[in-house]
Amino acid sequence: MPAFKRTAVTLLAAAAVTGTTLATATTASAADYRCKTSSSATYDDPSYDGPDSDNWSFDVKLCAKRSGGYIYTTATVYWDGPYSSGTNNHFTFNKARFHLQTKKSARGTDPVVKYANYTGLEGALENSSSSGNGSYMTGTIKTKATAASYLADGYIQLDWSGDGKDYKSPILFSASPTV
Repeated sequence: MPAFKRTAVTLLAAAAVTGTTLATATTASAADYRCKTSSSATYDDPSYDGPDSDNWSFDVKLCAKRSGGYIYTTATVYWDGPYSSGTNNHFTFNKARFHLQTKKSARGTDPVVKYANYTGLEGALENSSSSGNGSYMTGTIKTKATAASYLADGYIQLDWSGDGKDYKSPILFSASPTV
């Protein structure tokens, strides 16, 4: 092989290896989400007093990450509801939502920087499996970062059908670790 071609092949191979190394390094250095999962108490459907189960319990995984000058926050809600929720479900809630917040870590109360209400939770709850279980993942909030630390926080609000009231008090969960 002539010297020119050999040099060109060597440079192309080196560039390919360097490109792979850089791409791998970028992927490897991308911030992973830092998450915390916490559980709620059990909640009783106030409009039902029959013999069947009507209790709901929730776990929420709140996650935050810092990447490329931004903070990303998201949440996943898991539940164990009544075993019959998959068959008689569309009249359980008038409304249900997950209120996701991006907060700046501070002394005292952490101020909310950005938030979103995810009302798709109602449909997910009312379409649980026949054993009453399910999960729902919110969208992701993207916020421009400063040097401060940030975290994900949030809560569930339920408006039960048939009780004549609006949203109940928020069901609170533990915030994510800071990023």
